[in-house]
Amino acid sequence: MVMGILMLLVTILSLLAVFREAKNRNFFAVAFAGISALVFGWFSIATIYGELFL
Repeated sequence: MVMGILMLLVTILSLLAVFREAKNRNFFAVAFAGISALVFGWFSIATIYGELFL
């Protein structure tokens, strides 16, 4: 459960990075942060779901 929460925090930080870098028009960083947000978000939700319901 702790791992899921930590990955969720990384997801939130990645989303903040997406918006910050979009404002700076650094599209490579936007893509990298967006992919990171998707991957960490998926694993955090899957981890939390697995701990609670499986």
